[in-house]
Amino acid sequence: MNAIEAVFARHSYRGEYRPEPVPREHLRTILEAGLAAPSGCNKQTTSLIAVDDPALLARLKAEIDPPVAQTAPAMICVLTRRIAAYRDRCFATQDYSAAIENMLLAVAALGYASCWYEGHITDVDRIGDRLARILGAPEEYELVCVLPVGVPAEEARPPKKRPFDERAWFNGFMRRDG
Repeated sequence: MNAIEAVFARHSYRGEYRPEPVPREHLRTILEAGLAAPSGCNKQTTSLIAVDDPALLARLKAEIDPPVAQTAPAMICVLTRRIAAYRDRCFATQDYSAAIENMLLAVAALGYASCWYEGHITDVDRIGDRLARILGAPEEYELVCVLPVGVPAEEARPPKKRPFDERAWFNGFMRRDG
């Protein structure tokens, strides 16, 4: 699968996963894809932890409420550090977002499925903080996202997207000249 095919093949998967493990070399490729993402002023604020140990996965999944990806055989935890990059601006959110998208494309290219879980990981109950403690992450790191990784147990169906002409234009907002 080439990069363009991966872009169009990738979509969020929230179903069950098959029990077969994800090979370490595939997890490494996915992590490397994340680390290859651009980062503001090259501050490289994003760090990643792949988890494939079943006992550790069970501990992490037990902390996630409401439960998600309970059958995933692997999980990637995305951590960030808030570092000023340019004129006291921090680009950590953009950095980890680029890393996550690269990883999601790599996941699709390797034939796996995943979903970007961030909302309730970073919400007021601070599930990410508990996950970070379990993983031994230093306090200056914030765990902001988990990506389950595995072979989908059911057919993954992409969501319906609004038509191109409703969301993209040439040479100006809502212009139809191209």
